Amino acid sequence: MSTDLSIIGLIAGASLLVQIVMLILLIASILSWTIIFSRWKLLRKAEANTKEFEDQFWSADDLSDLYKKVSQVEKKPGENGVETIFEAGFREFVRLRKDDDLTPKVIMEGVQRSMRVSINREIDILENHLPFLATVGSTSPYIGLFGTVWGIMNSFRALGNAKQATLGMVAPGIAEALIATAMGLFAAIPAVMAYNKYISQVERLTGRYDAFYEEFSNILQRQAHK
Repeated sequence: MSTDLSIIGLIAGASLLVQIVMLILLIASILSWTIIFSRWKLLRKAEANTKEFEDQFWSADDLSDLYKKVSQVEKKPGENGVETIFEAGFREFVRLRKDDDLTPKVIMEGVQRSMRVSINREIDILENHLPFLATVGSTSPYIGLFGTVWGIMNSFRALGNAKQATLGMVAPGIAEALIATAMGLFAAIPAVMAYNKYISQVERLTGRYDAFYEEFSNILQRQAHK
């Protein structure tokens, strides 16, 4: 068994199965951090845009002018949720109101349906990849533990076949096994923390989208009866 107790030496000298476990955890960690940074950027932008548009909406004198302004701006999926909801609702309202045979109730049902679809689409984009973080956070410690148990089993197997048992014989195997545990925790802890934070942010945005949906519906309903 290798006596090189450096991290690189222990990984290089680990059994094939333990190396596979370490590779899985490394890939999971890299993917998790990629998702963490991308979701952080998206959610930060979504919150900033929501506040900015709400200020524009409540200070606007004419919703038609606001709609023209919003519809001319290119939107990135997930970043402009409340603007997308407004645009979808107002566009449907204008389209249905042109039909004189439709009652205000029918018009509002169509408008609300259009806005609800838009809300669900925006929330789906915000929640994209978050289940992967939850999966990494819940499974990585167990994957690392599996590598640890396997490495320790190999160490004790080698110890049982030796004529003279020494600490130096089992130390490398146990050390490489514990590296698998450490890698599992390194992958899991950031994933769990990010998942909890981002889910909380998505829930807050969902609440703001629903509040805007209700407020905007009331405004359009009053206009539909004019």
